[in-house]
Amino acid sequence: MKKYTFLRKTFIATALLLMIGCSENDNYQLGQIVAPTNLQITAEIVGQDDDNPNGDGTGIVHYKATADGALGYKFYANGQEYLVPGGEITIPFSTTGLNDYRVSVAAIGAGGIISSSSVETKVLVLYAAPPELLDKLHGDTSRTWRIKAESGGHFGLGPVGGVNGPEWYSAGANEKSTTGMYDDRYIFSTDGSFQHQTSGTVFGRVGLIDELGSSGGTQDGDDILNLPLADYSGQWTISAPGGVETLTLSGTGFIGYYIGGNHQYKIENRANPNELTIRSTDGNGALDWWFIITSE
Repeated sequence: MKKYTFLRKTFIATALLLMIGCSENDNYQLGQIVAPTNLQITAEIVGQDDDNPNGDGTGIVHYKATADGALGYKFYANGQEYLVPGGEITIPFSTTGLNDYRVSVAAIGAGGIISSSSVETKVLVLYAAPPELLDKLHGDTSRTWRIKAESGGHFGLGPVGGVNGPEWYSAGANEKSTTGMYDDRYIFSTDGSFQHQTSGTVFGRVGLIDELGSSGGTQDGDDILNLPLADYSGQWTISAPGGVETLTLSGTGFIGYYIGGNHQYKIENRANPNELTIRSTDGNGALDWWFIITSE
């Protein structure tokens, strides 16, 4: 009996030593895991001044988060979650009137450990999208859109802030038929929801498309063709910063070609029936990308 007890104690002691050794080795490999500290959040309301403390009525707010030891950030606003590696995001609010909004931020550190905080902002929204634009976008319940592949200039690029359309490059009719862009469908509904039916693959910019968290596809110069991506959903809003009607998609929502950025599409032309011409600035701040979409 004493021999058995001695062996059992010896086994337990050996196991503990092994566990401690493994733990020390794991800590050596992973490094010290520490939650981010000194999380700071700032909010800049567009048009805010002494006479307009709650902004100019566009409802646009620029948020910035910083924290020591943070590898990235997640913002939570409007019932949506936004992954923001650099800590800066522009959020449009669309509820008419003067309202308080709480935006929460999680600073993500090594090993996924987080520190969180929130900020409240009182924002004035005066803009209401005109009924004819809303009717065009979603009709009575919902409407499905696609890239107008059969039209020249349905996809292209130009300088940031340019007003002459896709002056640096303009795709010909059906030119991008092998990229995974033309079979995508974009559904806008009256309840503010947005659905992107990808048909399995999407098209986007090298580096920026990595934000979608997928892998695969084929690199062709600065483009990634046919990146695997499942259907997803989100929210849409319409605002008018600087008097320009702007369609904003939540999260990493996009139309046509993934370019990152603020996921805001300025409506450049809505005069043609069943058609919208839109443009957006990419996440590099280098180019404006133009698209023509048509409703089915």
